[in-house]
Amino acid sequence: MASSHGDTFWDQRYGAAQTDYVFGTTPNDFLASCAAAIPDGPVLCLAEGEGRNAVHLASCGHAVTAVDQSAVGLGKARDLATARGVELTTIVANLADYVIAPQAWAAVVSIFCHLPQPLRHQVHAQAAAGLRPGGLLILEAYTPAQLAFKTGGPIGAPELLMQRDEVMAEFPGLHWQTAHEIERDVVEGSGHTGRAAVLQLCGTRLA
Repeated sequence: MASSHGDTFWDQRYGAAQTDYVFGTTPNDFLASCAAAIPDGPVLCLAEGEGRNAVHLASCGHAVTAVDQSAVGLGKARDLATARGVELTTIVANLADYVIAPQAWAAVVSIFCHLPQPLRHQVHAQAAAGLRPGGLLILEAYTPAQLAFKTGGPIGAPELLMQRDEVMAEFPGLHWQTAHEIERDVVEGSGHTGRAAVLQLCGTRLA
């Protein structure tokens, strides 16, 4: 989970939960539904926070790298990986500074990674270029309709919310298996609980 908040905000939020996990320890439902389509190879999880999605993918047999600006969050991710008996590579970095290696990843995962628009464009373009041919992009984020629900996400910063057509255009060269805005129940720890308006994208890099 990421937003325009700095690392201090997320360190404090993850730390205040102590041994509890703000967004739970089970994977995001949409990610879990797409995971079987990820080809063999390394997986990059952006703004991974406390590690629930990265650990799930590691348990599926992938070599997973989790990037987040919060050292506290990634410490909890490593604890979760140890508890589940899997390995995880963690990198503490702000996505403004982290460079996604081109054509290096079998999948890039972005779950509720809400960034200021110029940075979002940069990260999404790098994510598209970072996929190997046949690699999978998996993204879920809140849409502007989330403002009516207030069950999670950056509702205090509506400019961080995402709309389908705009975001799809930020990932050139992908063929989309899923690309829709829907309402669904999101139950992920205390951080995301209730009816929500989300964008779901799952697409494959063609070449």
